[in-house]
Amino acid sequence: MSAAATDTLAGKEKAVPAYRVVQRVVLPLDGDTDVLPLYVDFNSARRVVEHTKRAIRRGAPKAPENLPESTHQRSDFIVGRWSLRLPAFRRISLGTYFNAFPASYWRKHTDIRSVRLTVEVDAEATVIVYRSSPRGVANRVDSAHVLKGQASFDLPVTAFVDGGWYWFDLVAHGDNVTLLGASWAVEESKQLQRGSVSVAVTTFNRPDYALRHISTLADDAGVMEVLDRLIIVDQGTDKVRLQEGYSDAAAQLGEKFLLVEQANIGGSGGFARGMHETLEAGDSTYVLLLDDDVSIETEGILRAVNFADFTTRPTIVGGHMFNLYERSVLHTFGEQVDQRRFFWGPAANTREGHDFAASNLRTSPWMHRRVDVDYNGWWMCMIPTSIVREVGLSLPVFIKWDDAEYGLRAQQHGYRTVTLPGAAVWHMPWTEKDDTIDWQAYYHQRNRWVATLSHSSQPKGGRMPFESFAIDVRHLLSMQYSAVEVRLKALEDVLSGPDHLHRTIGERLPWIRATRATFSDAQIKPDRSAFPEVRPPSIRREVEEPVVVAESIRRAGLGALRQFRAVDPKARAHPQAEVPAMDARWWRLTGLDSALVSSSDGSGSSWYRRDRKQFVRMLLRTMALHRSLLLRWNTLSADYHEALPRFTGREAWAETFTAAAVPGEEPKVL
Repeated sequence: MSAAATDTLAGKEKAVPAYRVVQRVVLPLDGDTDVLPLYVDFNSARRVVEHTKRAIRRGAPKAPENLPESTHQRSDFIVGRWSLRLPAFRRISLGTYFNAFPASYWRKHTDIRSVRLTVEVDAEATVIVYRSSPRGVANRVDSAHVLKGQASFDLPVTAFVDGGWYWFDLVAHGDNVTLLGASWAVEESKQLQRGSVSVAVTTFNRPDYALRHISTLADDAGVMEVLDRLIIVDQGTDKVRLQEGYSDAAAQLGEKFLLVEQANIGGSGGFARGMHETLEAGDSTYVLLLDDDVSIETEGILRAVNFADFTTRPTIVGGHMFNLYERSVLHTFGEQVDQRRFFWGPAANTREGHDFAASNLRTSPWMHRRVDVDYNGWWMCMIPTSIVREVGLSLPVFIKWDDAEYGLRAQQHGYRTVTLPGAAVWHMPWTEKDDTIDWQAYYHQRNRWVATLSHSSQPKGGRMPFESFAIDVRHLLSMQYSAVEVRLKALEDVLSGPDHLHRTIGERLPWIRATRATFSDAQIKPDRSAFPEVRPPSIRREVEEPVVVAESIRRAGLGALRQFRAVDPKARAHPQAEVPAMDARWWRLTGLDSALVSSSDGSGSSWYRRDRKQFVRMLLRTMALHRSLLLRWNTLSADYHEALPRFTGREAWAETFTAAAVPGEEPKVL
């Protein structure tokens, strides 16, 4: 239990150190039962049990079972942002994503060695405190029987080197009890300065989302205390300032709001502008990059600022991304870059698409091991301005790889990135679309090469060049010629050197759109009747996915040989098959001469048609370009690495911002 406010020793009064609340127990106010598992666990009896080796030999399971929970979500328990009403003889757990305390992250990245939990109730209740091991096994730590008022617990975090969380359960006795509030606080030194943040949002023709961000931040008193300004960089044609309700929304923030208008230079250009404006103002400790189309848990902003204030050295602090459509599903728990193939992916020992409604925090053992990351997605990522001053602004790449590259660049300067549990937004997951074959294919290809040339530790980029070539071949076998055409242009731009990045940032997208419009596989039509009737070949058989590498190579080889055969004349007039987007894989399409393929967003279909001459022409081009890149690898790598500080610097970006100014309009509108 906590000590009293003062302690008398030898007649002298000794002051107890001040504490700062770094995390409050929060609850959703919209009554959405989909998100309740992230805040309250109504199945407090379920927990992970670690069996001994002898028990396993006698038939106990080798690993904890994560069976779907049978739960009755009760949003009527919630009576406020910080409080809930628990009926008599009921028990709940706050061992949840948003309300458990991620002790291992504080242990790893700060000097804090204890945390104080304070729980306040209005009637008789029992508070039971638990901690978890890195394996996810729960251990009861302490408890308190409270008649009315507060219970406090001083809890050490020294034994959380590899992982583990703290949380508490609340048990009501014979009467209803209201949890009036609960918080986690850490000791604060007098030398520690409280940080403040500027939030930078880039938007393109999503003015409704932008207005919602303004109101969301303005309505949170805690956020307003640490907010210096909200910077919205509007790069669209449907202007935020022309929307109904804009003036009223902007008035909520007053001088804490800045609207910047510029031409569309992509997400990297918008976020770079947010960084630039924050540095120009000079009063923020951090700049928080936030996507425009996210739903925010504002408590996460406060937690990110509080955590960053206590880190032993400047640290990038990011938040997790939940699925906007399945709101209890965590899309990713951490991101790393595989240096062997130089590609992003889930961090080791994590799982993608975790559903907290099926297995909550307390019953998900893998989530109790601390996860270290290389970078954090810019759906929500807070960067200390001291780091921005030292390592520069965003990579000028329009979209894709700007967040991953920035994390790697900061890492090479000695700075870490932490993806902090309990700080998160809801965002549309990238699994709902396939942007590797649309206009973004250029940026996937070009930016991966730029990042690899700038940062790869592997000779000639390891497996990345081979994968790049293999992807081109896969697209060719799939009759996705539009994707290959823009990817080839990307390679040509990479070969031209780093100076093309700023020069083409605003002009490459129009070229991509115009080029793709000339290919039938990129022409999506919403009306099925716009296409001829499907007439399948006389012999039709199901095609199964190859499951071993040897079979994949054999099928790819046969598919490549087939490309030299003449196209069936009937396939020129009528599609041979209608293929759903989810089935439009190379091993399915390579056996067809034409097909109607639906778009991944379900908005329509396009007609894929095999073209023998196109295949040969593009295959030779990609072979030649990849050969040139490998032959010039050392020179190109040195050029990009040497130029990196220059083309991410404020001076180069300032010239790009000037070029992107909207003609006839003020670049800034307050």
